[in-house]
Amino acid sequence: MGCYGDFFEKAKPYIAMTSLQFGYAGMNVITKVSLNHGMSHYVLVVYRHAFATISIAPFALILERKVRPKMTWSVFLQIFVLALLGPVIDQNFYYAGLKFTGPTFACAMSNILPAMTFVMAVIFRMEKVDLKKVRCQAKVAGTLVTVAGAMMMTLYKGPLMKMAWTSGHGHAQGHGAEAPAAVAAAIDPSGREWFLGSLFVIIATLAWASLFILQAHTLKQYAAPLSLTTLICFVGTLQAIVVTFAMEHRPSVWTIGFDMNLLAAAYAGIVTSSIAYYVQGLVIQKTGPVFASAFSPLMMIIVAVMGSFILAEKIFLGGVLGAVLIVIGLYSVLWGKHKETQEKEEEEAMELPVASKANGSGIIYDDAVFIKEIAAVPAAGVGDECRKANGVVYKSSSSHGHGAAGAV
Repeated sequence: MGCYGDFFEKAKPYIAMTSLQFGYAGMNVITKVSLNHGMSHYVLVVYRHAFATISIAPFALILERKVRPKMTWSVFLQIFVLALLGPVIDQNFYYAGLKFTGPTFACAMSNILPAMTFVMAVIFRMEKVDLKKVRCQAKVAGTLVTVAGAMMMTLYKGPLMKMAWTSGHGHAQGHGAEAPAAVAAAIDPSGREWFLGSLFVIIATLAWASLFILQAHTLKQYAAPLSLTTLICFVGTLQAIVVTFAMEHRPSVWTIGFDMNLLAAAYAGIVTSSIAYYVQGLVIQKTGPVFASAFSPLMMIIVAVMGSFILAEKIFLGGVLGAVLIVIGLYSVLWGKHKETQEKEEEEAMELPVASKANGSGIIYDDAVFIKEIAAVPAAGVGDECRKANGVVYKSSSSHGHGAAGAV
């Protein structure tokens, strides 16, 4: 059972980040449907983070009431910037890009996230790059291959791929199933909207990478992930309200009913804001920002499959080849990160003090390290070598001129 427990403990970050990608993929598809039905993406951001705040605040108040650090102006400023980067800049620009393009394309473009995060982590000295080491070469090469795969999906279409689960779309549409086709309305790839959509997604991805970096720093000062998530969502809601009032002047845009718009806001808020921010924070705290961002390419593959089911999106050869490259790059980055973790564990193990026994008198460590267990009090006759004072045995060191102490 011990082996299985250790394996599960090491697998937790991988399972968590993979699960998040399924959550993000569902958000992309549902949100695309909502935006196509006329919902303002500014209003969607407000409702999304209102749902997120309400859903996670009770857990933060109860579970972290005894461990919540003191709020300082420095931490509050970081939370303000995190809310600006995530809920406001990232999501508004991403939703705008999603509306102008499509879920699969938007996800493909956002796969530059690992590259952006890796470069920023190197700039801020959160990641060390030694190209003489194979693990560093793997991370750099994996990042480049991931970006190449995303670019292939964007720039090269190739022939249409006929999937087994999409073969019935034409037959279904012939019998009046026009809704999927209407939802997946075609957009001219050479048009102005397509270009703007691409630009918006790139800006959103840059903001998201910045959030990864800053969140890793903030968690060191404010080690309460649930409370931090709640505050980011709450401050982000307030900021998004201000932005919405500035950009939307029609009161009717705030109207929401029991429809796809409500589902999109609730799903995005509960799953991909509150839960995702919290889980993402835990993973970043344990493994670092590059590891967390390296899973984003999986979302694109999931969205491509879900989009072909739900939105009747077409899958082309370029998308398949790009997806293969992205998976190769992803595992290259993860392998490099795994080797780095192994090296750190080995270095920490080598730094532990080495124990030795001396004539049955107890366990003796190097100088200046407390002896945690003494099997027996040293025999009489040791003289000046050992003396007992206040329940502590001190062993003098002839080579260093200071003593090593151990509790009796």
